[in-house]
Amino acid sequence: MTRIRLILGDQLNENHSWLSSTDTEVIYLMAEMKQEATYVTHHIQKLIAFFAAMRKFAAHLENEGHRVVYFRITDPDNPQNLRDLIYRTIKEYNADTFEYQMPDEYRLDKQLERVCESLDISCNKWDSEHFFTSRTTLSEFFKGKRQLLMETFYRMMRKEHHILINEDGDPEGGKWNYDKSNRKNWKGDPGIPSIPKFHHDIREIYDDIEKAGLPFLGRVDPDAFNWPIQRENALTLLEHFNCNLLPHFGDFQDAMDTGEPFLFHSRLSFALNAKIISPGEVIEKVIHHYRNSSGDIHISQVEGFIRQILGWREFMRGIYWMQMPGYKDNNFFNNSNPLPDFYWTGKTKMNCLHHCIETSLNHAYAHHIQRLMVTGNFALLTQTHPDETDLWYLGIYIDAVEWVEITNTRGMSQYADGGILATKPYIASANYINKMSNYCKRCEYDHKKRTGDTACPFNALYWNFLDSKKEQLKDNPRMGMMYRLLDKIDENELIAIRKRSRAIMENPDKF
Repeated sequence: MTRIRLILGDQLNENHSWLSSTDTEVIYLMAEMKQEATYVTHHIQKLIAFFAAMRKFAAHLENEGHRVVYFRITDPDNPQNLRDLIYRTIKEYNADTFEYQMPDEYRLDKQLERVCESLDISCNKWDSEHFFTSRTTLSEFFKGKRQLLMETFYRMMRKEHHILINEDGDPEGGKWNYDKSNRKNWKGDPGIPSIPKFHHDIREIYDDIEKAGLPFLGRVDPDAFNWPIQRENALTLLEHFNCNLLPHFGDFQDAMDTGEPFLFHSRLSFALNAKIISPGEVIEKVIHHYRNSSGDIHISQVEGFIRQILGWREFMRGIYWMQMPGYKDNNFFNNSNPLPDFYWTGKTKMNCLHHCIETSLNHAYAHHIQRLMVTGNFALLTQTHPDETDLWYLGIYIDAVEWVEITNTRGMSQYADGGILATKPYIASANYINKMSNYCKRCEYDHKKRTGDTACPFNALYWNFLDSKKEQLKDNPRMGMMYRLLDKIDENELIAIRKRSRAIMENPDKF
């Protein structure tokens, strides 16, 4: 009898135990579906990357001797939704068993549970064998604790997996966290080596997307598509990162620059989130390179990178499964404004936003500080409804899958969960942006001014936000200093700040 095994577009793990041997009675089912391509408007490069990676993975399975049933987005017999896809394939092949790897998205998890409840054949679910933790690890670890601190979780993970831990069980280098060493502004030195070129031919996929009538945003150069869509690409990027970028990654991981969209970042997030490469493998190779660097790489560079993967990435996933489905409805500040139109075009006089959005439209990418402290910061300061912010972030970034996007956006960036994830809102005036980037040097607005036509909008918005959200934030111990500074602002200036903020929020596309 036949066994159908479903593989989703973000489950492209060549090392999964399913694939350790071939069996002629097992069929691997994969499909490009309108259900997944249209539930949000995705960046064109995101659609291309997932479809290209899926096609490469299916070809790999076939080359390894596995049976594969694959539906392209333009196939006339493609059911285009998960339920009908599964029903049809089971019937066509007279299958007696259906199996799937547990999805990382709540929506798909519930859909597959409903499908299995309706089937009259055996159904089994498997782990994706990708993460360090299970869905429940974080909730079990914090059971009975009052606060969900990522740092506490991160230290536990370091100890449990013996990563950068010495023989006494203490952190190598004497510190758990080198975050304070990871905040340098890059000023052109050291130089950044060229990114490896993969030369993918994606014209057929681009044509298929257009033929299928899929909506999309952003831009793509079909001759310069350079994302890792197979394991070989991801390993090449990882080697490039270790040899060329890791020595300076920690120092400049928060820096922003108009001329360098990627700086010292690895560009591995898509490959990680599609499971083309595993976090364990990435960390192992990074540490191996560090150990063999003859002391040329400081531990702060390595720890800063590992914290993002072992700590933050696993923490986000744990919060997601601990809080869903209600997490999607959180709106702690009751923000209700629409997202400015310039988020879809990049047409704004504010240079930091223009640059970050243009980079996102051109590359389907922005690093964590650009997302958090520029685009996310402005959305929160203008009191945008978190639903609108979520949809933009989920669509525009190539690495955006809900379990990691919604926690970073609605929790970390927008503080819509009221402090479940972060201990304070991540808001900032122009001073922070000027400190960490060269954006303000070429901007029409003065980053030092709070009010007036030439004043940076971030400044008035920042103090207005603190003023208007005082009742909700006044008891937050991490906001005390900001409120003491707010109290020192002259009442007449505060009136002017409120007036300018209203003008910006009423018509942000004017600025």
